[in-house]
Amino acid sequence: QVQLVESGGGLVQPGGSLRLSCAASGGTLDYITVGWFRQAPGKSREGVSCLGSRERDIYYADSVKGRFTISRDNAKNTVFLQMNSLKFEDAGVYYCVPDCFGQRDDYWGQGTQVTVSA
Repeated sequence: QVQLVESGGGLVQPGGSLRLSCAASGGTLDYITVGWFRQAPGKSREGVSCLGSRERDIYYADSVKGRFTISRDNAKNTVFLQMNSLKFEDAGVYYCVPDCFGQRDDYWGQGTQVTVSA
């Protein structure tokens, strides 16, 4: 079973950029759907972006369209989330999971913290 591990979070000023990584172990990410979700303190988890098994199947939440880009690097067995023009409301813990729905209880990792602060 493929295990996904998030990394790349950090502290950034508004308007800054971060690139999050979702690395796979125990299998390949080729042709696997990967979704990014985030959860801010006191808020529900929300879907941010999703990359389907076919590269043309890409979803972005309205709040991140035009600022975030999801991509896959098969050679590195990693899915990236490039986040530009970060806003305060982008802060939270970001998770990647092997689907676009985020409804299972058993595949959430530790996530990676994104803090946006001046």
